[in-house]
Amino acid sequence: MGGVSSTQKRMNIMKKAMTLGELKKSGYTSRTIKEELRDNLISKLKKKETVFEGILGFEDTVIPDLERAILSRHNILLLGLRGQAKTRLARLLITLLDEHMPIVAGSELNDDPLQPMSIYALNLIAEKGDDTPIEWVHRDDRYVEKLATPDVSIADLVGDVDPIKAATLKLPYSDQRVIHFGLIPRSHRSIFVINELPDLQARIQVSLFNILQEGDMQIRGFKLRMPLDIQFIFTANPEDYTNRGSIITPLKDRIESQILTHYPRTLEVSRKITEQEASLSADQKDQIKVGDLCADLLEQISFAARESELIDEKSGVSARLSIAGYENLVSAAERRLIINSESKTSTRLGDFWGVIPAITGKVELVYEGEQAGPYMVAVNLMGTAIKNEFLKLFPHPDKQKKDKDAYGVVRAWFAGGNTLDLLSDASNNQYQKALKKVAGLENLAKTSGAKGDDIYPIMELIIHGLVEFEVLSKEYLQTGFSIRDVLANMFDSDMFDGMSN
Repeated sequence: MGGVSSTQKRMNIMKKAMTLGELKKSGYTSRTIKEELRDNLISKLKKKETVFEGILGFEDTVIPDLERAILSRHNILLLGLRGQAKTRLARLLITLLDEHMPIVAGSELNDDPLQPMSIYALNLIAEKGDDTPIEWVHRDDRYVEKLATPDVSIADLVGDVDPIKAATLKLPYSDQRVIHFGLIPRSHRSIFVINELPDLQARIQVSLFNILQEGDMQIRGFKLRMPLDIQFIFTANPEDYTNRGSIITPLKDRIESQILTHYPRTLEVSRKITEQEASLSADQKDQIKVGDLCADLLEQISFAARESELIDEKSGVSARLSIAGYENLVSAAERRLIINSESKTSTRLGDFWGVIPAITGKVELVYEGEQAGPYMVAVNLMGTAIKNEFLKLFPHPDKQKKDKDAYGVVRAWFAGGNTLDLLSDASNNQYQKALKKVAGLENLAKTSGAKGDDIYPIMELIIHGLVEFEVLSKEYLQTGFSIRDVLANMFDSDMFDGMSN
């Protein structure tokens, strides 16, 4: 209850205190940022409120670890492969800050009016006393983020002596007033995030030692003692420890909590993340239906990529693959809808060939993958995903008895010399008509429980599944696919060879 009343009290203070004297009379007390985060987290936990809104799949793993670290007042390292919501978690920490925070008006270091730190604030309070003006900073302005790159300097993070200031004010370099402060001092009483920490040069990492532990800073040999109050959050990719750089041991020792992130562990969670994060227009949401089959199939591609021997496991496969793939999938259906002047449509398996550009740029290939080429790797991933979805609904084609073959009628239709053309830009009517002409296909699809228009993607899944299991063959056309009996190509080839002889 203490955390709740404290927050409300601070909000009431904010509405009236505009000077240091008024702030003192209100009963305001200072807290460190780590105490502030801790108190507000306790309040949310007591109220059973969601602390990290929009973060899915971490409820029983990452989030409890993060909450324990906050309760322990720790600086935190989020360690995980790309696309595991590390930066998003860090950004959500601002929801645990008070809505507004008082500072000495005009202070570039967010000086606490009751515990001033900079020469500017100390001098102003000494001059004006209780009439010292204060300002209120919103919590959104108390988050500072820096991407670690090899060119980041100590001046960027800590600061540097400004010779122009020294000359203008006629001050020695040992005077604090000649310093141009970097990002870290300016993050006093705030959350400071360094992304991709291993990319920071070792000598720059060294500069963080005393700041984390004692609050000391050294700028060009001038040792400056400033009791900085900062919640540090670092993010890193395990790959960085060996490939691009490393977090030096003394720095790791000063980061109290290291929390491991991970990819979604179930298809259901992965789907929710994709649907939540995908950016779709209102028209796309209204006109395009993404059925369960296509949504699951898209996630299967990501899962297959993370297990593929052609893709670098250490690099990881970001959740952005599924998100971008979902957007491309919907756009492929939308393009077809516009071309055919239709008002509504559903995604098809054929639309997945429009997803390939979202795959090829988001996977790091090993040598064998480079030899195959990114396009073929993407096609192979889709093939694996189709097999997995197919076997969830239908029996394995190679394990069918001749007298009880679930695919017998479909096989016979193709064996009779018939072909099925699935064109990318076919209208809804053309698409459905093409699938219905395959004998036995609709009845087989109904055994999955699909009804209405949802049955057509299932019918298409059967066709593509039989292709992947080499019961049927697929010829790539510029405008789609042509499906035929697997032996037809052999006979055509033999006839062609005979004619050429």
